[in-house]
Amino acid sequence: MIQKLRGSNEKGFTLIELMIVIAIIGILAAVAIPAYQDYVARAQVSEAVSLMGGGKAPLVEYFTDKGTWPATFSNVQSSDSGAYTSAVWLKSEGSTSDSATIFAIMKTSGINKAIQTKGLTMHTADGGESWTCEASATTASASGAGAVGSAID
Repeated sequence: MIQKLRGSNEKGFTLIELMIVIAIIGILAAVAIPAYQDYVARAQVSEAVSLMGGGKAPLVEYFTDKGTWPATFSNVQSSDSGAYTSAVWLKSEGSTSDSATIFAIMKTSGINKAIQTKGLTMHTADGGESWTCEASATTASASGAGAVGSAID
């Protein structure tokens, strides 16, 4: 009976079926977009961690060889910035102290808004045998670029 009313040539989707599909796509997008933005931010922060981590071995070698930390991070590593990282620099607690901290600042634009101008630190208190990494309160505006010897974009 329904076949007779509809006709045998009519094919396609009803409006309600299309609306259900659109609703499902909207729900999936609402879940996927924040997850993707988090993924992008983590990938961008990993660049700063990689830059800092790549400098640990040369820093420790310099400290072991000379008994003091280098004056700047660029003395032991050629790259002190990256696509998402504005600057990486070193601060020691005195020239012969076993303590040193590597700082990294994320760029102010062109990266995920959640991490713009945020900082990371890697700290050692035992001449480089162990390091701790954590988010830093340091931001591009509070870092005092002149004081640390690195230009902030």
